[in-house]
Amino acid sequence: MAGSGCAWGAEPPRFLEAFGRLWQVQSRLGSGSSASVYRVRCCGTPGSPPGALKQFLPPGSTGAAASAAEYGFRKERAALEQLQGHRNIVTLYGVFTIHFSPNVPSRCLLLELLDVSVSELLLYSSHQGCSMWMIQHCARDVLEALAFLHHEGYVHADLKPRNILWSAENECFKLIDFGLSFKEGNQDVKYIQTDGYRAPEAELQNCLAQAGLQSDAECTSAVDLWSLGIILLEMFSGMKLKHTVRSQEWKANSSAIIDHIFASKAVVNAAIPAYHLRDLIKSMLHDDPSRRVPAEMALCSPFFSIPFAPHLEDLVVLPTPVLRLLNVLDGDYLENEEDYEDVVEDVKEECQKYGPVVSLLVPKENPGRGQVFVEYANAGDSKAAQRLLTGRMFDGKFVVATFYPLTAYKRGFSRENKNTCRGWKD
Repeated sequence: MAGSGCAWGAEPPRFLEAFGRLWQVQSRLGSGSSASVYRVRCCGTPGSPPGALKQFLPPGSTGAAASAAEYGFRKERAALEQLQGHRNIVTLYGVFTIHFSPNVPSRCLLLELLDVSVSELLLYSSHQGCSMWMIQHCARDVLEALAFLHHEGYVHADLKPRNILWSAENECFKLIDFGLSFKEGNQDVKYIQTDGYRAPEAELQNCLAQAGLQSDAECTSAVDLWSLGIILLEMFSGMKLKHTVRSQEWKANSSAIIDHIFASKAVVNAAIPAYHLRDLIKSMLHDDPSRRVPAEMALCSPFFSIPFAPHLEDLVVLPTPVLRLLNVLDGDYLENEEDYEDVVEDVKEECQKYGPVVSLLVPKENPGRGQVFVEYANAGDSKAAQRLLTGRMFDGKFVVATFYPLTAYKRGFSRENKNTCRGWKD
C-alpha cells in the first residue's frame, strides 16, 4: 500500500501525515548506515498498536549513501510485498515518501512494531545460554520463515540475532530486514551477511569481490541455514562465536568444537536430551552448502518433538497480552468466599489502571492455584502493567509479575471456568 508524500525538516517532527492519518513519532529505535527506525503511533485511534517507521536516507545523506539507501528501500519493499502474510515475517503496512527538500526524497516503510530481539535475549541469558524451550521456539519459527521465503525463491542473506524479533501479539519470532535479500539465481549483491554469521562460500565471494575478482558461483539459500546454525549454537552456549568460527580449529574440525560445547557441564544439564539440537545444528554447518539441510527438512528434526516447558525467566522477557501475578493470594483468601471476591475486585481495579482488561482468571485449584491471570487488550498494556506491578506490595507481600502464553491461557480459561475458579470477562 502506497501513501502520499509529506514534508519533513532536517529532524523528524513529532507528527506526520500518511495514508490519510496522523502519526505521532514517539522515539528513535535504532539507526544503520542507510536507514533509521522510529516508533510511531496512529493518532485518533484509541487502542491501535504502535508501528515501526523505517526511514531510508537519513538527513544529510548524499551521493553514494543516497543511492545505497534508495537501492535498499527498493529491495526490501519488493521482498516484503511478495512475502507478506506469513506469521514469521514482519508485516509491511505500507510505503510512502517524505521530502527534506524538493530534490531529496526519503523513502519510508511502515512496519509492525516488534519486541525483544534474539540479540537482547542473549544478553539476558548472562552467558548461561537460553532455555531449550526458547531455542526450540526460535528455531521452529525461523525455519518456518526460511522454508516459506526459500520456496518463494528468496534468500534472506543477513540472518543474525538482531534480525530475529519476538512478536508479543502473535507469540512468535519474526524475521526483519530484507535489505540484502535477493532472488536465488539472481544475486545482485556481492557483499552479503554479517561477520560472524557469514557462510564459507559467502566469505570467499566477499574476498574475491574485494580483490576485484568474479566468483564462479552465486550463493544459495544454504547461506541462511549456516547463519541459523551459528545463532542456535550461540543461544545454547550463551557465547558469541564470531572468533571461534574464524579460527583454524573450527575450519579443521567444527564438529569436534560443537561436541565440546555440548559436552560442557557448565552449559547443559545432562538430563536434557540436547543431542537432537546438536545434530540439527551440525546439519546446518557443513562447509559444503550442498550438504546443508534445507529449512523444510530441518523442521522434521526429532528436536521439535520434545515437549520443553518455558522457564520463569522466559516468561519475564517474552511479552504477551496476558500477565500472571504470583505471590498475591494465599490459602486464607481462597477458602473464604467473601474475602476472595473482595481481593479479586481489588486486583481487577488495580490492573485496569494500565489498560483495558479483557478477562481475569484466579484458579482455586491446581494448576495455577492462587495465581492471578490478567488478559489485556494488547501486549503494550500488559508490558506497562508488568513493569509497574513487579515488586509492588500487596497484603505485605512482594508481587511477582510475569507474562503468560495467550494460547495456554485461553485453554485454561475455558477449562477452569467450568470448574472452580473466579473468572471475570469484560
